[in-house]
Amino acid sequence: MAVSSTTTTRPDTPAPVARAPRGPRGEGQWALGHREPLNANERIKKDDDPLNVRARIENIYAHRGFASIDPQDLRGRFRWWGLYTQRKAGIDGGRTAVLEPHELEDEFFMLRVRVDGGELTLAQLRVVADISREFARDTADITDRQNIQYHWIRVEDMPEIWRRLESVGLQTTEACGDCPRVVLGSPVAGVARDEVLDPTPAVDEIVRRYVGDKRFSNLPRKFKTSISWLVDTPYEANDIAFLGVEHPDLGPGFDVWVGGGLSTNPMLGKRLGVWVPLAEVPDVWAGVVGIFRDYGYRRLRNRARLKFLVADWGVAKFREVLEKEYLGRALLDGPAATLPAKPVDHIGVHPQRDGNNYVGAAPVVGRVSGAQLARLADVAEAHGSGRVRLTPYQKLLVLDVAPERTGSLVAELRGIGLEARPSAWRRGTMACTGIEFCKLAIVETKRRGEELVARLEERLRDFDADISIHLNGCPNACARTQVADIGLKGQLVVGPDGRQVEGFQVHLGGGLGMAAGQTAGFGRKLRGLKTTAEELPEYVERLARRYLAGRTEGESFANWVIRVDEEELR
Repeated sequence: MAVSSTTTTRPDTPAPVARAPRGPRGEGQWALGHREPLNANERIKKDDDPLNVRARIENIYAHRGFASIDPQDLRGRFRWWGLYTQRKAGIDGGRTAVLEPHELEDEFFMLRVRVDGGELTLAQLRVVADISREFARDTADITDRQNIQYHWIRVEDMPEIWRRLESVGLQTTEACGDCPRVVLGSPVAGVARDEVLDPTPAVDEIVRRYVGDKRFSNLPRKFKTSISWLVDTPYEANDIAFLGVEHPDLGPGFDVWVGGGLSTNPMLGKRLGVWVPLAEVPDVWAGVVGIFRDYGYRRLRNRARLKFLVADWGVAKFREVLEKEYLGRALLDGPAATLPAKPVDHIGVHPQRDGNNYVGAAPVVGRVSGAQLARLADVAEAHGSGRVRLTPYQKLLVLDVAPERTGSLVAELRGIGLEARPSAWRRGTMACTGIEFCKLAIVETKRRGEELVARLEERLRDFDADISIHLNGCPNACARTQVADIGLKGQLVVGPDGRQVEGFQVHLGGGLGMAAGQTAGFGRKLRGLKTTAEELPEYVERLARRYLAGRTEGESFANWVIRVDEEELR
């Protein structure tokens, strides 16, 4: 029997339905109608504004203890008040990405105190020091965002800590979380001889108006700000930066940059090309934050920073939306800022505009203690100063010192471990928190940084060039790894015996546009260029000696890295 090659359709089989082509998947942008929670973090924020958690901390958790804390508060909303659980001691870096959060965390907290603009009175400094000694086991690191960071904090002590901080005008509000973080500012704002316009009123007004404001307490991710007349903050690595500039017709104001950020997908900020007068800085800032809130990507958390929106839109569209939808007026075109002849970090003795001096001093990798800060307050007061400033490079300044008392101050600072005439190595080295306390870290950083500085000071004390060394415990670049001369990203590497040990991937020749002739860019990553933590001091010494031997006159380390063969860098 022949088999037919044709097929028949059963009468009850429905005819194929033509489907409309599927549009592009939404990115969770509120302004485009995508308001449904799209990841766990968005759900937490939608369920309850994170700022509300303070009442639960004060009224419930502080009385019932760590075990009573709701997990969504503990690992989510607590951040809006500067609190992260810290890493449990003894958990090695190989388990960081394997263990669940509750397995990694201890029943203590890191607490971040925001110091907007880096400004501290002596009364504030003494309170910071007292809290460190009473509640934080004498920890009080200076961060590279001008914060003070405590460890070993108990939830039971938070109401008293807040009471003391707020009694002197300090706060932890939105020191962490998906919200406006601390506002970076020049540590010499208001006193610098080269400053034409003091931006402090704009910093203060932004903090007064918007920090703790629920209109901006639910952003897609964190939002970082820098406002300075001088080129002394890492402005290109912020979501928004205002940099001082002289308009040829309108006088002093600010150049605006948007969309900077590092971490695992680094991008440099881009100039909007506008000139903004001092009085309008807070409004422009709020407009940019509003764009981020409404148009920022909320579907995927790893694309939720403003830099991704700026990269996709471009500067022209971003400016257009800012002007038309958020400001209701056009912004004025403006020139780019003039960069100084060399980078500025304010370490050492410098004249103020009023005839006094300020003195910049360096701890080692930002590590200080409450006892040290208390002694700093005493030393500053004894030399006629009532003000201290923190820098975005883990350093500090004492302001308003009479010239004839400066030498004594420098000597007394050295006596408490703060060096106003540091080696190039102490001056140029920063480190993030690392595995000692951070749940994301893979390697130790603070102790490794201290050991590295000590070794290099011993072997290369007379080193006559500036080299920045930034150590980070994981890929997140809290220490700005990609924009250092020597950036060290913590990871596990294979040691001499074939086992995995703590080590670093090496980035070379990165930097920001902090001086005339500098081109901002990310460090060079050579295939397979890694070092174990134990071999790190030897590697950096070898690299520094090669640079000294092979540089041309006036050649920077970054330019030397670009020029030489790869073998010179290994």
